[in-house]
Amino acid sequence: MMNDFEKMITKMDFHYFGTGEHLIDVESFLAKEDTLLLDVRAREEVETLKVILSHHCPVLEIPTHEVPVRLNEIPKDKMVGVFCSSGVRNVIVFAYLKSRGFENVKILPGGYSTLTDAVKPGKIFKKLNR
Repeated sequence: MMNDFEKMITKMDFHYFGTGEHLIDVESFLAKEDTLLLDVRAREEVETLKVILSHHCPVLEIPTHEVPVRLNEIPKDKMVGVFCSSGVRNVIVFAYLKSRGFENVKILPGGYSTLTDAVKPGKIFKKLNR
């Protein structure tokens, strides 16, 4: 009998990864309503560079290793975009959340540079004037 993680993995075939169903670019994510950015970086990283997206969406900071014990803090009724600086931990947490029944979870690829490009002054101005 397969566990939840194994069942989830069997759904991730060539079509799944080939169509990019697991990804969302940062600008598309920030343009959506009812989202949450899940920052899975280590506390030391967050203390060095905090992500605040006041005009876009809430940010929940849970280091990767704490996600299993803090799972109840992550809402299932929002699109959850998983963010880290390098693109490794967000994949791990994405797979874990999918295995725990989170249907609307996406990987935000690109790390810091993609995120900072998406929140430049002109883009924030456009968001505020919608």
